Amino acid sequence: MTTSKRLYWGAQLIGWTSYASLIFLATYAEKPDKIDSILLTSLTALVFFGILWTHIMRQLFIRLKWLEYRLSPLIPRVLFASLLCSLSISFSTTLVSILIDPTEKDALTALDLIINVFAILVLVLFWNSIYFTFHFFQKSRKQELNNISLEASRNEIELKNLRSQLNPHFLFNSLNSIRALIDLQPSKAKESVTTLSNLLRRSLILGKENLVTLEEELEMVSNYLELEKIRFEERLEIKWILDDSLRLFLIPPFSMQMLVENAIKHGISNLVNGGIIIILTKKDEGKVIISISNSGKIVESTDTGIGIENTKRRLALQFKDSAEFELFEHENLVTAQLTFKQ
Repeated sequence: MTTSKRLYWGAQLIGWTSYASLIFLATYAEKPDKIDSILLTSLTALVFFGILWTHIMRQLFIRLKWLEYRLSPLIPRVLFASLLCSLSISFSTTLVSILIDPTEKDALTALDLIINVFAILVLVLFWNSIYFTFHFFQKSRKQELNNISLEASRNEIELKNLRSQLNPHFLFNSLNSIRALIDLQPSKAKESVTTLSNLLRRSLILGKENLVTLEEELEMVSNYLELEKIRFEERLEIKWILDDSLRLFLIPPFSMQMLVENAIKHGISNLVNGGIIIILTKKDEGKVIISISNSGKIVESTDTGIGIENTKRRLALQFKDSAEFELFEHENLVTAQLTFKQ
């Protein structure tokens, strides 16, 4: 038996037993001499038929799919069903009382029957209000879970699409670097192809993950910069300022890699004398800050715009309001900064 079924039958037994107990206590308080085997049998019959007829009513709701109705068509149907259920319970319990004590038939009046039906009707309406409230709550909760699952599926698909955009971007930039070396320095070009092969193998592994450690991302960035260092030689200076305690901090794959590529392509490569790239990771007042700074000025372009929008969208999908991206210029340095709230 499932949890919901156990809860249903437990509520049925407790609810009707409680109602019968109230009648017993009221009778005992007003007319103690009325407490006998006949009353106890009648109350037992009330519990039995109360559970029986409300359960039949519930089955009717399910078979006729009333649980799927809106409130306006549902209310009159439930009122009519509640009245029929009350009449059935009242008739059944009255019949049992007469069978136990035939003299009960002569004592019964029409007013007694109406009062009995009305009392049970109030109870059945209360039963239905609890039942439908619980059902609508369960339905709403299930719908909410379905919406969350659907949203998660959509986000996962979008994240895969965003990650798939980065691999060609990364490969294109790397091949451009090697192409520049082929005519001028063939031996270094061969060395670069080997480095690129190892780098691509690593990027394919990380590209399948939603999050990677900062250590893994930095390793890929280091390999990429090693490749670029062959091309730029002394024109490219690299400075690492790393907090070793953040090695296992999780970030989206390629988030730093893309920023480093932008720093090379739109910063260092446009400067005759080259420049510096500063890679920094640190903790600051409950936040983790990761920044890539490069010599140069902020230059608007379609290519950098796509990369930045990609980064912003991935942060929004995976971290909601707990992460943000900033791009700013200060003292001849352009800084792309990722901030994560811990």
